[in-house]
Amino acid sequence: MSSKGSQLAKAGLRVGVIGAGVMGSNHARVLAGLPGVSLVGVVDPSPAHRTRATELAGCNSFETLDQLFAAGVDAVTVAAPTHLHHEVALACIANNIHVLVEKPIASTVEEGREIVAAAQKAGVTLMIGHVERFNPAVAAVKQAIAGEDILSIAITRVGPFPPRMSNVGVVIDLAVHDIDLIRWFTESDIVEVQPQLSSAVAEREDIALLQFRTASGVLAHINTNWLTPFKARSVTVATRGKYVMGDLLTRQVTECFGFKPDGSYSMRHLPVGHDEPLRAELIAFLKAVRNGETPAVTGDEGVASLEIATQCLETPSRPAAKSPALKGPRRVAG
Repeated sequence: MSSKGSQLAKAGLRVGVIGAGVMGSNHARVLAGLPGVSLVGVVDPSPAHRTRATELAGCNSFETLDQLFAAGVDAVTVAAPTHLHHEVALACIANNIHVLVEKPIASTVEEGREIVAAAQKAGVTLMIGHVERFNPAVAAVKQAIAGEDILSIAITRVGPFPPRMSNVGVVIDLAVHDIDLIRWFTESDIVEVQPQLSSAVAEREDIALLQFRTASGVLAHINTNWLTPFKARSVTVATRGKYVMGDLLTRQVTECFGFKPDGSYSMRHLPVGHDEPLRAELIAFLKAVRNGETPAVTGDEGVASLEIATQCLETPSRPAAKSPALKGPRRVAG
């Protein structure tokens, strides 16, 4: 541990929250209740947002970043709108402040890489807020497939149109979570992307069917939209030895195993913890800051997931082959 790290561990961390929307207010609420943490305050230009956050967390609020810096902070969480992540994160890093940036890391891959490079140069901790990794149901799925030969992954993340949504569609808002999970489950990079997108109701894409292949050969599929009247979040993973199903909302994880030639198999519910994902994420970030450890979700991982999401938006869909092309003998895949 560095001398600075040991000082932080003894004195307690002074932490600030930048952005006091729904997410930032939740960050402030959780941080206010963590031991060994002093919540210095929240920053937001909107008086209404500042009022909401201070009522929820019982902390000070500031109109500008400079006011927060003047008050003195060791670490911050950045929950401002995505287009501000780059500017805000770089300002914090320039002041030697450790940073947790909400997903996606930035608006563009290039901006994300600049944040990562600046944090590395300054020697500060940078973690990306892919909070779904801290969902106890996701952790149970990850544990169940450890050491297994994974064949395919299917993830559904659907719901009604969000009233708070600004300038992004479902790929950046929702699917980026699952792109990160696919990379984390397989511990492999995504090497092929086949997106199908549609803007049925919204200006940006509100339906996305995304198919991927990882470097390790796993096929993965994400179904996401804003056209479903209720929220649904589910993950299924097929391996050579088992089939794992997780409901990320009810947090029920079921495993099918012991497949027999007659089609019979065994089934069991797996134990799932009860942690609040955001609380677990913030504890992990602060632990990395105190101990000078590699954070649970690195800047590079945040950039990689944004890069795949961006590819999904940029890949043109190809028209299906016309029927005459099917006359010749078909090549068998494999």
